[in-house]
Amino acid sequence: MALSLSKASVPAFVRGLKVLSDLLKKGEEHAAQAGIAPEALLGARLADDMLPLSAQVQRASDASKFAVQRLSGGDAPKFADDETSFAQLQQRIANTIDYLEGVDGAEVDAGEEREVSLKFGSFGASFSGESYLLSFALPNFYFHVVTAYDILRNQGVKIGKLDYLGPFEAR
Repeated sequence: MALSLSKASVPAFVRGLKVLSDLLKKGEEHAAQAGIAPEALLGARLADDMLPLSAQVQRASDASKFAVQRLSGGDAPKFADDETSFAQLQQRIANTIDYLEGVDGAEVDAGEEREVSLKFGSFGASFSGESYLLSFALPNFYFHVVTAYDILRNQGVKIGKLDYLGPFEAR
């Protein structure tokens, strides 16, 4: 059986966002227990030229919703990237999941051969929908999720590989 674009995208994005939500909960608990100002943790970064934790969450949200938008040809919600608290980031994740789960899978699947063109600064590329999902959208999404994980881990949050992997579906 062939794996459809909708099954390769939406469930992966939703699962990753739920993992990210759980990681943020652990980060918020850690900040409270360690007496760390939440904004300090949300502003933490791995390197000076990398985005902070809050922006990693925003980019994971954007990567998932814009991927589905590009594949489906529909409209994704726009968020202002102005979240400054754990609660606001959790709401953004919840809003992103609501959007993803509301998109018709057939519309995503119809984007398999749709041309997706990207232009960010000096980067530009064109893909088929399938190529875009597999070689750009999913890797980009997971980059931001794992970077958020790494920032939290680097800041002393007690998380490990199983926290990043999240719950498994038993068969």
